[in-house]
Amino acid sequence: MATDATRPAPGAGGQFVGLFTPKLVTVLSEGYGLRQLRADALAGLTVAIVALPLSMAIAIASGATPAMGLYTAIIGGFLVSALGGSRYQIGGPAGAFIVLVAATVAREGIDGLILATFMAGIILVAAGFLRIGTYIKFIPYPVTVGFTAGIAAIIFASQISGLLGLTLDGPEPGPLIEKISALWAALPSFNGWSVALAAGTAALILGLRHVNSRLPGMLIAVTAAGVATALFALPVDTIGTRFGGIPSGLPLPALPDLSLAKVEAVLPDAIAFALLGAIESLLSAVVADGMSGRRHRSNCELVAQGAANMGSALFGGFCVTGTIARTATNVRAGAHGPVSGMLHSAFLLAFMLIAAPLAAYIPLAALAAVLAVVSWQMVERHAIGILMRASRGDALVLSVTFLLTVFRDLTEAIVVGFALGSVIFIHRMSGSTVVEAGTPMVPEDRADDSYARHGLPEVPGVVLYKVRGVLFFGAASAIEGVLDRIGSQHKALVLDLSRVPFLDSTGANTIGGLVAKARTRGVRIAISGALDPVRRDLATHGIAAPQVILVPTIPAAIEALEAEGVIAAPAPG
Repeated sequence: MATDATRPAPGAGGQFVGLFTPKLVTVLSEGYGLRQLRADALAGLTVAIVALPLSMAIAIASGATPAMGLYTAIIGGFLVSALGGSRYQIGGPAGAFIVLVAATVAREGIDGLILATFMAGIILVAAGFLRIGTYIKFIPYPVTVGFTAGIAAIIFASQISGLLGLTLDGPEPGPLIEKISALWAALPSFNGWSVALAAGTAALILGLRHVNSRLPGMLIAVTAAGVATALFALPVDTIGTRFGGIPSGLPLPALPDLSLAKVEAVLPDAIAFALLGAIESLLSAVVADGMSGRRHRSNCELVAQGAANMGSALFGGFCVTGTIARTATNVRAGAHGPVSGMLHSAFLLAFMLIAAPLAAYIPLAALAAVLAVVSWQMVERHAIGILMRASRGDALVLSVTFLLTVFRDLTEAIVVGFALGSVIFIHRMSGSTVVEAGTPMVPEDRADDSYARHGLPEVPGVVLYKVRGVLFFGAASAIEGVLDRIGSQHKALVLDLSRVPFLDSTGANTIGGLVAKARTRGVRIAISGALDPVRRDLATHGIAAPQVILVPTIPAAIEALEAEGVIAAPAPG
């Protein structure tokens, strides 16, 4: 299957251009005609139909206005596709940000949210040009699964009041325990019409998906709920009663408040937005790669995400990121390239210009049902089952990440989950590094050709140890006691590193300490089979001739020891 492997021109400048060339340029340079435009237009329309109710629902759940959700999808989505490093990425507001955005709005207001979004864009652009995107993709799989499941639980919990039509005394708390307590206290305000609309919307979405997955179930269900509310004058909250509807156009661009005090206040939020946005967008790009066989440019994608967040903030929007569900929809709809994402934004703008007055009739219970369905679909139940059975380490990482996401903080969950996963991996890797003692060193006639038969010398006065696996800080202790196991009759140690693909500074320093101790005891050390990268690392730490003998094979080490007179050559047979 075709790939988008970058072939940069020679030199640093050509490599830089190759890494940060938007996929739009790549697609257009391949040749773009009416057939490709038709495919992108159809895919863009399909995604826009999905994104229209979802963008408003996410914005409302985040404490923003539905119009802000549309501004985010239109401006941010256009820039993500036009500048991004993925052919199929669709940008816009994402459910994963609901908790962070809601907390920022509650603490700093809408102007603080817009400023934090703008600053997050700057951070993402810097991260892209510093090529940090190469490393963000290394987050362990159990962390992403646990994090996504935690986000799903939070999203569902945030929609309970909308699903039940509850009226709370004051703002809805963010933390889960306090939220449940407030919802319980508001239970007497239960609205049966809201429950009926929510249940009907969810049932219609799932039913249409079962009948034909290509049907725009969310838009059809939300439209049906709006029609029913308007025709029967149902006593439920709507976009019109809560927000006064949505505007029929984009606002003029304006810079957010850049006062030093405000910047300092929202800096932690901006960092959290940038971190979560980078992870979410690159995960979405990886999903698109797996579905299409293409390959995205991660650092170019981060730069595009940064530009999209700054652009969104200029037009009164909030956090933009790559959205997995809409990106997957784009791929399945037959998109050819980034033009589909750009057209998706254009279609959303057209919808807003034409149908803005009708949006006032959409009931909030229907949008809550949309997010409830989304949260259910976000949980990777199959992956959770596999990881919980795979190993205790994976199960622990998944569980800790999930619990911290739900009960503590999203950024803390990612950091702790990553650290815990790394420690478990280091422990596993350290167990794979083995130091094996060679066969007993007993006199044997050279004519027996024991080198060829065993690959190990059987020479008096010499002890052999073979190291197998990566020699890094987690496993370096495996060779620390080697010298203590050498008897007084031994004059030389052969350390075979032919099966060591890599060692870090700790491993090299441990070997250096072994060499230093051996010299004080009068034991000569020969290192055999070290690969060129390993030799270079050893030399960097001062482990080279004449301190040690460096040879390609074990027999060559024995011959070198004989040539130096460390051990006696066998008498002729």
